[in-house]
Amino acid sequence: MSELIHDNLIVIARIITIIPLMLVVTLYMGKRAIGEMPVFDFLIVVILGALVGADIADPEIAHLPTAVAIVAIGLFQKAIVKWKISNRKIGKVLTLGPTIVIQDGTLLYENMRKVQYSIDNILFMLRQKDVFDVRDVETAIVEPNGTLSVLKKPNKLPATREDLNLQQQTSLA
Repeated sequence: MSELIHDNLIVIARIITIIPLMLVVTLYMGKRAIGEMPVFDFLIVVILGALVGADIADPEIAHLPTAVAIVAIGLFQKAIVKWKISNRKIGKVLTLGPTIVIQDGTLLYENMRKVQYSIDNILFMLRQKDVFDVRDVETAIVEPNGTLSVLKKPNKLPATREDLNLQQQTSLA
């Protein structure tokens, strides 16, 4: 019974020490929404999650090497990000680069196949952008983080004051 209590106290102590360390390392690595993560950053998060999960759950795992591994992974990720910023070719390899999936209202099936997006995926993402007809799209791009950027054809864009030849009135206070 005392071994069970001892093991549970070790788990609690690990949680208390690892979570703040993970928070510091994650903040150091840079903030990004989960949905905006490039593949490389996603892999880092998965690795960190597996490392921390194993450390917290198994009292037999040495705790200090886990902490060192977390810091090393954070430093490695930060170094790779700096390398990607300074070397565009490396950046394209690690983030896959953007892919045009619609051009002039036409679905580009070969490009869709490359990014492994089905027609249904693209149509769903278009609807999220308030586009319900592919023919209304001048260009649609699947970004490295998996989101879809859409440029509507000029005749489908909302009218601006400039389009209507209206000048903005200035008010005198």
